[in-house]
Amino acid sequence: MLRDITVGRYVNGRSLLHRLDPRSKIIFTLIFSFVSLSCSSFVSMAVIGILTAAASAASKVPIKYIINGLKPMRWFLLFTVVVDLLFIDGNVIFRIGAVHITQEGAETAALMALRFIFFITSASLLTLTTPPIALTDGFARLMRPLKYIGVPTDDIAMIISITLRSIPSFADEAERIMKAQRARGADFSKGGIISRARAIIPVTIPLFLSVFRRADELSLAMDSRCYGKGSRTPRKKTHFGKTDLAALIIMIFFCGILAIIEFNN
Repeated sequence: MLRDITVGRYVNGRSLLHRLDPRSKIIFTLIFSFVSLSCSSFVSMAVIGILTAAASAASKVPIKYIINGLKPMRWFLLFTVVVDLLFIDGNVIFRIGAVHITQEGAETAALMALRFIFFITSASLLTLTTPPIALTDGFARLMRPLKYIGVPTDDIAMIISITLRSIPSFADEAERIMKAQRARGADFSKGGIISRARAIIPVTIPLFLSVFRRADELSLAMDSRCYGKGSRTPRKKTHFGKTDLAALIIMIFFCGILAIIEFNN
């Protein structure tokens, strides 16, 4: 399951989304996330779904990466849906004893599930189609105006990039440790909650040790390359081109449609 985490992974390719400027993709992802979390009608969600499907097709990333990216969060999604179904009052459409489901609860649960799915998908597409170095450069260039008021934009961009890149690395490391423990007779699927919690301890301790070791190695590598001793320049400069402009126009068009739908809702 941990290997299914796609946020932070990069899939090499030459698709339309791969060729976009990293700054464009970061801005589009932020706008898309805000819009998807703000819309409150199923018609708006249908429009967002069309935009998500179009972006996924344009990325040419295998659909299994996008589907697998949702698997690690399925229990959180299920919990959110169940809470909305059972604890929102309104017109009762189904009842078993003291448990009842309302129309308002069902609509809220469906909207929350769609928002969550679209949000995770947009974040996954950003990292799946953008190399970590380009992502760091994109964040740094977007925050460059803040440098004039003393904000360490390069360091902040590097922290964001390292955090995103570390998510799949730590997931792979946890998966490797769990396989090693299973080979030694550990069982993570049997017993009660306390038994399973105890079984996780042999995984947690080596994982934390690995995290600290990797952090130490990363700091030594950055020090050996004189990181922070002067201004940094990107290895490959990117430019806002015609493709980025076309994508921006499409995004504005869809946002206009969503604004009209929400206004008339």
